[in-house]
Amino acid sequence: MLSGMSPGHAHPHPHHPGRQAVFAGLAAAVLFGASTPLAKLLLRGCDPWLLAGLLYLGSGLGLSLLALLRPKTTAISRADIPWLAAAILFGGVLAPVLLMVGLKGSDGSTASLLLTTEGVFTSLLAWAVFSENIGKRIALGMAAITLGALTLAWDGSPQISSLGPPAAILAACLCWGFDNNLTRKVSLSNPVRIAAWKGLAAGSCNLILAFLFTSSAAPSPILALQAAAVGFLGYGVSLVLYVLALRGLGSARAGAYFSMAPMIGAVLALPLLGEAPGLRLLVAALLMGLGLWLHLTEHHDHSHDHPVTDHDHLHDHTDPHHQHSHDHGEDVSVELHSHPHHHGSLHHGHAHFPDAHHRHGHS
Repeated sequence: MLSGMSPGHAHPHPHHPGRQAVFAGLAAAVLFGASTPLAKLLLRGCDPWLLAGLLYLGSGLGLSLLALLRPKTTAISRADIPWLAAAILFGGVLAPVLLMVGLKGSDGSTASLLLTTEGVFTSLLAWAVFSENIGKRIALGMAAITLGALTLAWDGSPQISSLGPPAAILAACLCWGFDNNLTRKVSLSNPVRIAAWKGLAAGSCNLILAFLFTSSAAPSPILALQAAAVGFLGYGVSLVLYVLALRGLGSARAGAYFSMAPMIGAVLALPLLGEAPGLRLLVAALLMGLGLWLHLTEHHDHSHDHPVTDHDHLHDHTDPHHQHSHDHGEDVSVELHSHPHHHGSLHHGHAHFPDAHHRHGHS
């Protein structure tokens, strides 16, 4: 039960956890971006489809082991299962299949350009379907980051001999857009378990398809272990951090930060793959830097209402939204802990992001 707070009460020093979520989103982009040049090194001895399966499976298995070793935390509730199942279907099953179909009939530059639309679809769906607030500053920032990604992906003139393969890649990006928004719906649940289930589903799907539709031989044990390690960090831990960013920032903003991954991958490819920096990299860096600055300097502050809510997630008592008491007089005010708790109705104003506790409408 909320104590010490009443409707109409404005907290003088509101807690603003969004900066931690920003760090999580950028860290997710760093890890995923770093996995790209490392995966290119592994591709020298492995089929792309098979490697995708190994990366995802390494993510799922590694996180499953981590979940077993960790102390008990927030479980995935029954109410979250349909949302998670839908996210796995879109992002772990449909998207990889559509991507592979599209890649088979597309050249590299066309595929790279089309893959940048995942962030666009994520933001558009967040706004149009899931009613997430996106102001002008955020929209401009997302546009700058997207233009930077397009600049980075441009490599000559894309060749489109048939509309089928590009349409399949766009459909894959649309599926990942749904995946990102559906994952946000369950982002208060244990992010390690969420990411583990998604990794296991995507890994199994890609491995089965690789053995069914390619002439791939079983990888060497060393390559499989290397791929699993890259997948655990670049796909698994990265996804855990991305779920935390979704929890604290919403789909559109978290997706924009994650869109920085191609830039990070391109920078790391310079020493890892011996690639030379060029004008495209500089222009992309400037555009993405502008977009990042627009997002980091956002200030969204207004009076808003919190409806009565009952849920369960990790939290502490340092913010005005979690001022409830505990049985037996436990003092856990600054410790992260998890238990079912009740939010009474609350009206106040402070700077906030569209996080799990601020998914309200705007007039």
